[in-house]
Amino acid sequence: MADGRERLLDSLDVALGAVDARYAAAYPGLGPTRQPVHTVYVPVDRYDAGTVLSWGAQARDTFSRYISGADDLAELIGVEPALARAVLPLVEAKLATEPIEDLRIDFEDGFPQSGIAPGARDADEDAHLVRAAEAFRSTPDPTPFSGIRVKCLEPAVRARAVRTLDMFIGELADDGCLPDGFVVTLPKVSAPEQVAAMVTVCEFLETTHGLTSPLRFEIQIETPQAVCGPDGTAQVAAMIHAAQGRCSGLHYGTYDYSAACGIAAEYQAMDHPVADHAKATMQVAAAGTGVHLSDGSTNRLPVGTADEVRAAWALHARLVDRSLRRGFYQGWDLHPAQLPTRYAATFAFYRRSFPSAAERIAAYSARTDSGFLDEPATARALTSFLHRGLGCGALTDAEVHEHAGITPDRLRALAGFGAQDGRFE
Repeated sequence: MADGRERLLDSLDVALGAVDARYAAAYPGLGPTRQPVHTVYVPVDRYDAGTVLSWGAQARDTFSRYISGADDLAELIGVEPALARAVLPLVEAKLATEPIEDLRIDFEDGFPQSGIAPGARDADEDAHLVRAAEAFRSTPDPTPFSGIRVKCLEPAVRARAVRTLDMFIGELADDGCLPDGFVVTLPKVSAPEQVAAMVTVCEFLETTHGLTSPLRFEIQIETPQAVCGPDGTAQVAAMIHAAQGRCSGLHYGTYDYSAACGIAAEYQAMDHPVADHAKATMQVAAAGTGVHLSDGSTNRLPVGTADEVRAAWALHARLVDRSLRRGFYQGWDLHPAQLPTRYAATFAFYRRSFPSAAERIAAYSARTDSGFLDEPATARALTSFLHRGLGCGALTDAEVHEHAGITPDRLRALAGFGAQDGRFE
């Protein structure tokens, strides 16, 4: 009987071997690499070597001007005063040391070149590109993640997109190396063939500039055709696999997508039903692929009177928390004064659920009763939560070790990342 079972297993291995390999390649799962909590878009003509320091200073100034203390912060973002007292110093420290986690120099919508004659636009973009690349190299406060957003690959701007990418990488690459965490954002993608074409562009640039690491890119989902193609299928799923492992993230474009769906400007928002539908489709398509998800932005900026600033902050904090609860751990920020509520809402999200997550992981690891029947998949979700909280600075290694009772290596193993030395990447 055992021999028969062995023959059966051998035949199953033969029958399923190919699909096993395809599945493993297509769905490797998330790795331990840190995901930024936001991406800041700065138009190329407004970017210089002091941008990060300037944004941090503006954020701190606005925060100190309109927030009188922890109780005031608690009321603004809708949390308990005790939680706000823990969050407030973390936000202040973050704005002082790492105000921007991910910076994107924008050559697309943020750089319209209005008023410049069509024949002069190439020269204008080239000049800004060279200046921005030099500023990028010389910045005194580089961000952990960075990159550029080029124009899309639609016919009218395709040549310009490739020219900008080629020139910028040529200016930036140092002995074939780009900065760690460098990524290219490809906007207005509407078909998997455009993603495959971007792979060809990346291969060309790697050869041309002698790059030593693969060039990776993000896909912006801001056209309805990316969510529902002409044959009724979710094109975004095919896009991820057309990228051949180069796609690092899917970014939702709030306003382009909403406008294309016919939503009136007053009602275009991250929490509109058309946005939720698109993002749910993105979430299912990206599940298990290792591709990060990012929500979009709110264009309600914290400027004007004190009441106007605080109203915009309350909206921003609510939307950030809403995204986090729905599994979108990253978003866009468009103004320095959005940084305080980005971090306040993010840190509150992790610290609010930390005691429960730590208790459940401790019980799961020790095989004791926590009041929850947690299975391995839930344990991975809990440890991934702690991993993200550590990565952004909401939690510390000491806290996690004290309350969850596990080391960083054990946390990695439970999350499915495998044991590695040192802190989380």
